[in-house]
Amino acid sequence: MKERNNAFDLLCGICIIRMIMLHITGACGFANESWWTPIMDWSYYFMSFFFFKAGYFNKTISGSSKEFIGKKAKQLLVPYFVWGLIGNAIFYFFVFFVLDPKNTVCKSLTIEHTWESSMFYGNPPTWFLFSFFIAYVVAHLISKVPPLLRIPIPESMRWHHHKTVINIKLHWMILAFPFISWWLWKEGNPLWMSLNNVFIGIYLFYLGRLWHFLMEKMGTSVTVILSVLMLAVFVVLNIHFGGKYTMSENRWEGHAFALVVNITLSLCGLSGLLLSIRTPRIPVINFIGQHSMVFFVAHYPIIQFYKLVRSANVKSLKDNWDDFTILTVVIFIICFLLVPYVEKIPWLSGRFKKKD
Repeated sequence: MKERNNAFDLLCGICIIRMIMLHITGACGFANESWWTPIMDWSYYFMSFFFFKAGYFNKTISGSSKEFIGKKAKQLLVPYFVWGLIGNAIFYFFVFFVLDPKNTVCKSLTIEHTWESSMFYGNPPTWFLFSFFIAYVVAHLISKVPPLLRIPIPESMRWHHHKTVINIKLHWMILAFPFISWWLWKEGNPLWMSLNNVFIGIYLFYLGRLWHFLMEKMGTSVTVILSVLMLAVFVVLNIHFGGKYTMSENRWEGHAFALVVNITLSLCGLSGLLLSIRTPRIPVINFIGQHSMVFFVAHYPIIQFYKLVRSANVKSLKDNWDDFTILTVVIFIICFLLVPYVEKIPWLSGRFKKKD
C-alpha cells in the first residue's frame, strides 16, 4: 500500500480545523474579536491550499473530455447537490414548521440566492465543490488548446537533443488569472454561481503542478532553502502590506499583487518545507486531513441546526462562550463518528469506484 503523504494530510487537517473554527466563531459573533483576527490575517490563504494540492497531485487533465468531466462530476457535483439538499432540508424545516415568519432568518430569504450563488441555504460551504469542479473543467479545456505560437530555435542555440521549437501555450496566460478574479471583485462579482473565484483557483491549480515539477528538479536541500526563503519573504510582505483574500466571497482586502505573491509564497513555502523534512504523522490533525471531505461537508449543517434551534427559542449565540464550546465539541465528535459511514456511500463522499 502506498504510504500516506503526512505533509499534505497535516496541511489539510489544519485547513479544515481553521475553516470549522472560522464558522463557529462567526456563528457565535466572535469573528472580529482581537484574539481571532490575527489568526485570519496569517491564515487567509488556507482555503486556496485545496486548489494548490489538487494541482500538485494531478497526474493528467488531458484525455477524453466526456470521461474526465463525468468523473469529476461524480466526485464533486454529486456530493455538492446531496449535501446542499441535506442543508436545505434542515434549513427549510425550521423556516416552514418552527420559526415565526417574522423571524430574521425567514425575512432574509431571497429567491435570487438560488442562481446568484453556489451556496445552499443550510450548507453554504458547498460553494467550494462547485468552484472546484469548474476549475477542473476549465483546466482540462486549457490543456486541449493547441500552442498559440511556435518559435523555431536556431541550430546554433540548440542543446544536445533539445527541442527545435518553443511552443507558446495558453498556460502562460494563467499568470493573469488571479487578477481577473480581482477585477471581477472590483466590478461587484458579477458572475453567478460563485464563479468569480474560479480564475484564481485555476492559477493555484497550475501553481501546484509547477511546484511539484520544480521540487523534483531541485532536490531536497535546495527545496528546503528556497522554501524557508519564501516563508521569510511572506512574513515580511504580510507585515508591511497586510491584506486578506476570502475565496468564498472572492473578496480582496489590500494590495492585489501583494496578496497573489503572498499566497504563492506561503503555499509553495509551507508545502516544500513540510514535504522535504519528512513530516511525521500527527494523529488527530492528520486524521482530519485524510478524511477532510467528511468534515468539510458535514460540519455546517450541524452549526445550522444548532443556530436554528436557538433561534426558535428566541436566543442568540452572539458572545456566548457556552455555545462556542458546545458547538466545537459536538461538531468534531459527530464528524469523527461520521467518517466510516459517509465514506462508504459514494453519493455522500464522492468516492465512486473506478471502472476496470
